[in-house]
Amino acid sequence: MEVISIVLFLLLAVVVSGAVSRVLPLPVPTPLVQIALGGLIGLSTSYRVELDPELFLLLFLPPLLFLDGWRIPKDELLKDLPVVLELALGLVLLTVLGMGFLIHWMIPAMPVAVAFALAAVVSPTDPIAVSAIAARVPIPRRMMHILEGESLLNDASGLVCLRFAVAAALTGSFSAPVAAANFVWVAGAGIAIGVLVTIAATRAKAWVSRHYGEETGSQILVSLLIPFGSYLLAEHLHASGILAAVAAGVTMTFAEISRQAMAATRMRRNSVWDTIQFALNGIIFVLLGEQMPAVLAGAARTVRITGHGNPLWLGIYVVAIVVGLVALRFGWVWISLRLTLLRQRTGDAERLPRSAEWRLIAAMSVAGVRGAITLAGVLTLPLVLDDGTPFPARDLAIFLAAGVIVASLILASLMLPMLLKGLTLPAEPSRQAEEDAARVIGYEAAIREIEHAQHELAETLGNADFYAAAGSRIMDLYRDRIESRSQGARVSAEARLQDRVERDLRLRGLKAERRAILAIARERRIGGATVQKLTRELDLQEVRTRG
Repeated sequence: MEVISIVLFLLLAVVVSGAVSRVLPLPVPTPLVQIALGGLIGLSTSYRVELDPELFLLLFLPPLLFLDGWRIPKDELLKDLPVVLELALGLVLLTVLGMGFLIHWMIPAMPVAVAFALAAVVSPTDPIAVSAIAARVPIPRRMMHILEGESLLNDASGLVCLRFAVAAALTGSFSAPVAAANFVWVAGAGIAIGVLVTIAATRAKAWVSRHYGEETGSQILVSLLIPFGSYLLAEHLHASGILAAVAAGVTMTFAEISRQAMAATRMRRNSVWDTIQFALNGIIFVLLGEQMPAVLAGAARTVRITGHGNPLWLGIYVVAIVVGLVALRFGWVWISLRLTLLRQRTGDAERLPRSAEWRLIAAMSVAGVRGAITLAGVLTLPLVLDDGTPFPARDLAIFLAAGVIVASLILASLMLPMLLKGLTLPAEPSRQAEEDAARVIGYEAAIREIEHAQHELAETLGNADFYAAAGSRIMDLYRDRIESRSQGARVSAEARLQDRVERDLRLRGLKAERRAILAIARERRIGGATVQKLTRELDLQEVRTRG
């Protein structure tokens, strides 16, 4: 019963956090509110959540990373793939090396292997935290795509480095060639497993739907099982389950293009995934807050490991680590953007003012927020060594990692609005022509299909004039749309304005329909089943119109 109660408290805290973050006078990110509410839960209840790291990774990360990989714009990710790989691989390795030596230099009592393990868990950024910050700060679209792509891929490299550091701490030895070969297997096999599991699942689902019809509930359930199946299979084969979940999500996009589900299935599935994302994102940060009282309670004991007596030294170490992370990231981002991103577009680097360039690099540096991966990674540190002695400085590593998470969130919340305010970047190329061309292709295909259908109906049922008139009305609508998209920029602008006006009028009409239906429902002039049916139809029309 206590377990059920704490789960309900966590979910309630997630719900309350959204409302609290909106009513606060200052723009406080929702994760910080959730951490604070989690801390209140930890202080007000006697029950403590004992986080099993493996269970934590399995329950939370696969679905969230799968969804991020599924929804991230693939064109933008491929366009900036060199930059993403530089940040996700090169920056992680630089961070592990640089911060490992820095942490060991600051805290000599922490063994070198443990210092590198701590550096490995604080090296990956978190897509969940980045998305939460972006919800309150207007981050430029391309910058956001790079941050999302980086955070999706650097988890694996950071956790692989953690695995090697822990192995070195347990055995006292380290082999670079073995580590490199292991990294290639962990990454390559993880990606391959994620791709294969998704392809197999979607093909099997499509075959069943084609032969026996599509059931919305089972379709949604399959999409929920794919990330867990990919993760578990990859971990069973000693590959990266995290990369498998990400690869499964990316592959899901292309699998969906070739095998489209029904519209009703897609709408319900999106609603289910949105709810899961909201709940899991929130619970992760509430759990972090719930763990903080216990971590802080042991601060006096933990600080003695460092050779000091004042717990304030722990705060100094956290600040020093965060400053080191930002400095390393600033230098690497400067090199990466100068050599890759800012030179990709001809002339853009010259048109971008020097001050704006430095602000962009600084924003990229402080946007490297730490979150769930860091929390889960540091909790995987073993309790004892191979000889049965306690793992050295484990409590200290957990405290410092938790402090880095909170400090990075606060830093990004304070600095990003100032760095990005008034920042003008080169405009992204317009995709209106591409969209218009795609619409025209769709309209022409619709006209061909309607012509074919009206001929079939006339031959089968007779009364050709009746079906010709009905088909002509529909085809005239499509021909008008084709004409509006094909007659130059001025006419296209007028057509888009007309589309917006028509959309607004349709929405007002739908609202009026809804009010009228609810009015006669309150007067009991129609039954409940009719109300549900009409309301659902109006909902579908409104979603389609707004979309």
